[in-house]
Amino acid sequence: MSISNPPKRSSSTSAKPLYASQSTLPHLPVPTLNSTFHKYLETLKPLLTTEDYTRNEGLVKSFLKSDFSKVLQKRLEDRSKEKESWLSEWWNDTAYMGYRGRIIPDVSYFYIHKRGLGQGASQEERAAELVRATVEFKKLVDSEILEPEKVKGQPLCMNSYQYLFNAVRTPTKPADLPVNHGPDHHHIVVLRNNRYFKVDTKGRGKQDLINAFKEIKKIADAKGGNGLGILTSDNRDIWTDARDHLISLSPSNKSSIDTIDSAILLVCLDDGPAPTTDDSRAWSLWAGGHDRSPAGKGFNRWFDKHQIIVDADGESGFNGEHSMLDGTPTLRLNEFTLASLQAGKIPLELPENEKSKDPMPKPEEVEFVLDEKLKGIVEKSRKGFGEEMGLQDLKMVVFEGYGKNLIKTHKVSPDGWVQMVKQLAFHRQFGRPGITYESCQTRKFLLGRTEVIRSASSQSKEFCEAMLGSNAKDTEREGKFRKAIERHIQYSSWAADAQGVDRHLFGLKKLVNTTQGETVPEVFTDKAGLRSGHWELSTSQLSSKLLDGWGYGEVVEDGYGLSYSILDDKITWCITTKNNDAEKFGDALCAAAEELKEMMERAKKSTGEKGSKL
Repeated sequence: MSISNPPKRSSSTSAKPLYASQSTLPHLPVPTLNSTFHKYLETLKPLLTTEDYTRNEGLVKSFLKSDFSKVLQKRLEDRSKEKESWLSEWWNDTAYMGYRGRIIPDVSYFYIHKRGLGQGASQEERAAELVRATVEFKKLVDSEILEPEKVKGQPLCMNSYQYLFNAVRTPTKPADLPVNHGPDHHHIVVLRNNRYFKVDTKGRGKQDLINAFKEIKKIADAKGGNGLGILTSDNRDIWTDARDHLISLSPSNKSSIDTIDSAILLVCLDDGPAPTTDDSRAWSLWAGGHDRSPAGKGFNRWFDKHQIIVDADGESGFNGEHSMLDGTPTLRLNEFTLASLQAGKIPLELPENEKSKDPMPKPEEVEFVLDEKLKGIVEKSRKGFGEEMGLQDLKMVVFEGYGKNLIKTHKVSPDGWVQMVKQLAFHRQFGRPGITYESCQTRKFLLGRTEVIRSASSQSKEFCEAMLGSNAKDTEREGKFRKAIERHIQYSSWAADAQGVDRHLFGLKKLVNTTQGETVPEVFTDKAGLRSGHWELSTSQLSSKLLDGWGYGEVVEDGYGLSYSILDDKITWCITTKNNDAEKFGDALCAAAEELKEMMERAKKSTGEKGSKL
C-alpha cells in the first residue's frame, strides 16, 4: 500500500482528539472455531434443503475434528499477534483494491441531499457554499481537533479519515493503490461539460468561488471536453493501461493527472435540465444521466475520487469513492456541510486575517493531450459503460406509512423491524428466505471496517411462513416476529464484536497454502454452503434527515442493492437490480411494511399487552 503520508495508527499517539484513541483501541479478535462454525450451520439451516444441510453439517464436523483446522486457526492467531489487524490488508485488497471490475455500479455509492436545502440558490452559489463548508471540515480533520466518532461513548477507529480529502484510488496492476497526497493541497477540481478546472480554496470566500464557477461555466459551455473521466468507470486494468499511455504522451498529462488526484475533492457542475424526480436524481448522482438509458452515462464525472455534484437548479448530492473508507465518515462530512450551512454556522466570507492577500486567480484548465488511440479507448469506454448501466434498474422508494416513532411503540428494534420487512417482501415474491448481507461496522477495533449480519434466520423464516399462512393467529405471528427480532439483535451484537461468520471463514481460507500442495477443505467449497454467501439482498442502513435517500449497486448478478434509512415517520429504500423488477420489489416492500404494522396492531389490541422490549 503506497501512501504518501503515514497513516494514523496504534503506533501514533496524539494529544489531539481525532487520533488520540488509536493507541488504546483493541485489535480485531480471532473468533474460536467452534463459535464460528456453530453460527455458520445455524445460518445455513433456513437456506438449504435437508440433504444439503446434512452434508454441510458433516463437512463442518469433519473439518473441526481435523488437525488442519487447528493449523489454520493457529496461523490466523499468529497473524493477529504480528499485525495491527489480521484482516485489514487482506480485506482492503480482496474487496476493494484488487477488484478489477467497474467501481460503478459495483463499489461506489451516492447520497441525495435533501431537496431545498439551498433555499433557491443558483448552481454557482450552492456549489460555493458546499465548498466553503467542506473546507471548514477539512480544517478540523487536518488539525486533528475533530472529535472521534463514538458508539455508546466508545471511540471508533479513525484511520479511514485520512482518505476523506486529497486522496485518490490510483489505478495500478495487479491492485489499485490508495494515495493520500497530503493536506497541503488546497485546490478543488471543478468538472463542467467534461472539462476540468483547478480552483484554489485557500483564503477564498463564497464570492470568490462563485466568480470562479461562473467563469468556468462560461468557458466550458462554449465547447465540450474530451470526456476522459469515463475511463474511471471502466475495468480497472483497462483504466490502468489507458492512464499509463496517457502519461506517456506528454509531461503535461502527468501534471494534469496529479492536479486531479491531489485535489481536496471534485465538484461537478452539471449542465442541462436538472433531474426532477427521486429516481432521476439518484441516476445522476450514481452514474451520470437521468435514467437507465445508455445515453449520457458517466458524463462530467471522475469516479476515482469523492465528488460533490450540483445540478442546474442548485440541488446537490455526493458520490463516494468506497475503497478505503465506509459510509459513516462521508455521511459525517455531508451532514456537517449541510447542517452547518442550514444553521448559518459557516463563515461564507472569511475574516480579514484569513483572506488571501492576492486577487482570486482565474480558473486554470486541467488539459490533456490525447492521441487517436486514446480517443478510441474513451469512446469504447463510453459505449461500454452506457451498455452496463442500461442493464441496471433503479427505484427510490419512500414509504410514508410510519417510521421509527411507531416501531418504538411496539418496543422493537427499528433496524430489526425493517430487516423483517425485507424478508417478508422477498418471501412473498419468491417463496423462500432471501440470502441477506446487512453491513455492520467493526470500527471499535483498530483498522476495523465491517462484518456481515446474516439477517435470514430460521426464526425469520418461521415468522414469514406464519405471516403468509392463513391458519396462524396474530398473537402467534407476533411471537414469531419477536423471536426473529431477538435473533437479529443477537447476531448484530456478534457482528459488532467481530464474532460473525464471514470474516473468520475468509481469513481461514486465505491461509490455506495451495502453492505448497495444501487443499482447500471442502467445507469452504461446497456449492450449497457457498450459496449462503450469495448476497441476493445486499442491505445497509444510513439514516439522516438531511438526505432524500442514498444508494449503491447490487453485489450479485441476480440480486438487489437495498440501501435504507429509518426516519421518524418514514422509511426509504434505494433498490438497484438487473432483474428488471425494482419497482415491483419496492411495491412488495411497502406492502410488507403495511402488513407487518397491521398485524402488530391487531395482536396488541387482541391481547391488550404492550409486549416485551426488544
